[in-house]
Amino acid sequence: MSLECIEMQTTDAPRASLIVLHGLGADGNDFVPIAQELDLSAVGGARFVFPHAPMRPVTMNGGYVMRAWYDIAGTPGARIEDEAGLRASQAQIEAQIAREVARGMPARRIVLLGFSQGCAMTLLTGLRHAERLAGLVGLSGYLPLAAHTAAERSTANADVPIFLAHGRDDPMITLDRATASRDALLALGYDIEWHDYAMPHSVCMDEIADLNRWLLRVLA
Repeated sequence: MSLECIEMQTTDAPRASLIVLHGLGADGNDFVPIAQELDLSAVGGARFVFPHAPMRPVTMNGGYVMRAWYDIAGTPGARIEDEAGLRASQAQIEAQIAREVARGMPARRIVLLGFSQGCAMTLLTGLRHAERLAGLVGLSGYLPLAAHTAAERSTANADVPIFLAHGRDDPMITLDRATASRDALLALGYDIEWHDYAMPHSVCMDEIADLNRWLLRVLA
């Protein structure tokens, strides 16, 4: 089943697509204001695609049904990964990439960008995608199914640029979990630009400015 999406274009003929994946309990609307802060006119403008995650019960929240890319169970220090949910959402995001390619956007002009759960989905999907992407952006998240990454990663994206950013005061996904993900990717040879900021589980203006500069570089 295809995902419902919101779309925004900054020009009639965008030269890049950014697929933006929200966090737990949010929806595609969550990152529209942040996308509006980005200025990609120097690289020909962009189409932003904001998919809504499926509705599902989330164990950590007492089984409450909300938008989530996968279930979360266990304690913060010992998460039980929902591999089936992760893989199902990966297939749906792959379909979003294929849709952009079918609309005429080369894979090398597509950026995956995600926050929190969306970061996990960006890394899970982007590192395994069969065609080279323009870049991967992971905000306030982590690398899921990390033990499988080396065996499953795509050679096409072995050199894909990756922007990772995290809040030093994040109580939900702690900084050490994020740096462990960063270090695992560095050990596999990935090109990482890392930033951390004095913020909790959120986004800040300095982060948006750093991201804007990075996007202009990878989409040049």
